[in-house]
Amino acid sequence: MSEPITAPSEQIELLERRIDRLRGELRRAATTGDKNQARALRAELRRVEQQWDAALAHLEEQNAPVVPRPPAAPPILSIREQVHHALTLLAVPAAPKLIIAVHDAFFPGELVAARLTSLRRDEERSFKVAPYNRPYYLCPALTADLLSPARGLLAISTWPLASRVVGPLSARVDFLIGAIKVAERVAQLPADAHDARRLLWRFAAGIPGAATIGGSADPEMVAKQAQAELDVHLESDTADRAAAASRAQERLDGSEALFGARLQRLRKTAN
Repeated sequence: MSEPITAPSEQIELLERRIDRLRGELRRAATTGDKNQARALRAELRRVEQQWDAALAHLEEQNAPVVPRPPAAPPILSIREQVHHALTLLAVPAAPKLIIAVHDAFFPGELVAARLTSLRRDEERSFKVAPYNRPYYLCPALTADLLSPARGLLAISTWPLASRVVGPLSARVDFLIGAIKVAERVAQLPADAHDARRLLWRFAAGIPGAATIGGSADPEMVAKQAQAELDVHLESDTADRAAAASRAQERLDGSEALFGARLQRLRKTAN
């Protein structure tokens, strides 16, 4: 017949009583000088004490409070991934200040302005070491006249070359396209997305008829007014960019087509 199963607390009490009894017997054996009995009792005492430790640990494990695991932290994105997200939303070349504003309005994490300073140089250096080794590169927009790096404007290498070239009307056209993209994204967000709506207001303030008197901006109205003005400039700007892109394809090699031509190279090509 099997022994009845005892609860952990009852098992500990039984082991404690057995330990006390063994200690008493060990003390008597030591007093009478019975070394063999004392040796056997000491070994038995150690074995029972180990059982007591194991039973106590089991009891503590059973009664330990269940601590919920904190939610997993979102993966930390690199600076180039953060910039890529912001530029992808805008779909046009943009200055670091606007890139940071878009990131802060729509994406988690912090994008530090100081870290953007050397980003373009790092991307160009990486390309020269291992060309086309990355799925995309963050590169400068190119000026339509000289095909040189446009100061302070970043683009994505996977965009068509005509989208990475900026001409006389491109600053306004890209502003309007950015406004439409931001308005479309804000329209998908709840009303308490304050950072996103403040960014939309900044765009609306620069578009006639897009901002309301109360200092707010309706995404639908912003997109509508931006599109109305965009229709005026888009055809001419598209033609300028296409012509510049065609010249770039004829004159620039792979690296220069991404990061801009050097002036000395352009002079030699022209001659």
